Amino acid sequence: MDPMAIDPVLARYSDLTFQTAFAVYVLAMVMFAGQYASARVKRSQERELVRAGASASPAGVPRVGPAPGQVVERSWHEKFGGMGYALIVVAAVSQLASLVLRGLATDRFPLGNMYEFTSAMVLVAVVGGLVFIRKPEHRPLWIFVLVPVVLLVFLCGTVLYADAAPVVPALQSFWLPIHVSLAVIGSGLFLVGGVASLMFLLRIRYPAGAEGSGLIARIAEHLPGAESLDRLAYRVTIIAFPIFGLGVILGGVWAEAAWGRFWGWDPKETMSFVTWVVYAAYLHARATAGWRDVKAAWINVTGFAMVVFNLFFINMVVSGLHSYAGLN
Repeated sequence: MDPMAIDPVLARYSDLTFQTAFAVYVLAMVMFAGQYASARVKRSQERELVRAGASASPAGVPRVGPAPGQVVERSWHEKFGGMGYALIVVAAVSQLASLVLRGLATDRFPLGNMYEFTSAMVLVAVVGGLVFIRKPEHRPLWIFVLVPVVLLVFLCGTVLYADAAPVVPALQSFWLPIHVSLAVIGSGLFLVGGVASLMFLLRIRYPAGAEGSGLIARIAEHLPGAESLDRLAYRVTIIAFPIFGLGVILGGVWAEAAWGRFWGWDPKETMSFVTWVVYAAYLHARATAGWRDVKAAWINVTGFAMVVFNLFFINMVVSGLHSYAGLN
């Protein structure tokens, strides 16, 4: 493709919608932080109402819930959570628009460099969160998902940013949208599962009702139950695992067509395969007595750490056949 064929107007709009997404993600994180903080106030008020017997019924039995005909005003806890959830949807739509506009501006599939790959990975993580973290009791988990999301989007817009441009000839293949999309989907979902397992470990360390005055204990106080977090991590990972694995396999098929060999132990290939094996170990551990709780969760967290290592260290430091970061 001729570099002069790049549409600068669409490329600029792509950047603007990306920047909008970042700002809205930050605002959503603030809303969920407000929800998390107000949860402590709400719980203390509920305890006071229980102790005081709050509005008793005529029979002298404390009434649970509002009186008949009473209009219940939403608490700040619910308002913050609702606003945060709505802002996440807005940010996800804006980020999707950014990728679509980047593709239209360059007349190619918009997954040709680290900026586009990481942005798409974050979008998958957010959409995955909207699908899996939709129950009200899971909403407190959003603040911990948004921390890596905001960090990754910030890195996308600064360190990883690349101007809209054609991809290198090696990537001009119909395999690009297939292989890379599968890797993006798997990696994005692994982020959600990794956060859920990390919070599960925190919840196990500080179970519901446990005494603790430290910051970590106060954070853990408002997390969902350990069993719920563990199930959430497993549901997400068991979907991401075959998708990521298929991406690795089809990457080998592409390598056979492009380089004449299915597997060559290139650093990117090797690390992707090792990551997939770690997640296979996690799923096996979840079905093994004595491993299915804490040990399995640590394996899941290790798996996502390897995804991040593969994304940044292998792409930016190690030289190999997959060195298409596109960094300026």
